[in-house]
Amino acid sequence: MDLRTLIRDIPDYPKEGILFFDITPLLGDPSGFRRAIDLLAERFADSGATKIVAAEARGFIFGAALAYKMGLGFVPVRKPGKLPYKTVSISYDLEYGSDTLCMHEDALLKGEKVLVIDDLLATGGTLSGVIDLVEHFGADIVGIGVVIELEFLNGKEQLRSYGCESILQIA
Repeated sequence: MDLRTLIRDIPDYPKEGILFFDITPLLGDPSGFRRAIDLLAERFADSGATKIVAAEARGFIFGAALAYKMGLGFVPVRKPGKLPYKTVSISYDLEYGSDTLCMHEDALLKGEKVLVIDDLLATGGTLSGVIDLVEHFGADIVGIGVVIELEFLNGKEQLRSYGCESILQIA
């Protein structure tokens, strides 16, 4: 199954000059969505992870489904004001601006094994912010995975020594 056929290209979104890769056709295709989750689960089957951490909004979709499939806990990373309890936050740069991410202050334990999951790796800004949050807790990142990697933006360079597993690469 060619998952690329289930990704829609939208030019000039969210602003002029950006080519947005829309995953909603993939999500709407039961076989494609299942295949994406199965491929991620296969890549991380032996990771020893106990939790998956994923940022809103599209990262939640894949992170939560993968956590369910793998029998792991799920930790949401959200924008300011969206989590009801005390949070830790980090600001980071995106390919088209900047943002802030927050996680509940009791979301992870020191030494806990964590998979970081997102829908897409572009410049690495969001994933780098999530890495900073996870490291703040002293948890151990045992893997980073995305559905789509935009190789031409060299986002892996922002991920320090962690690297990143992707199931679809766009050169």
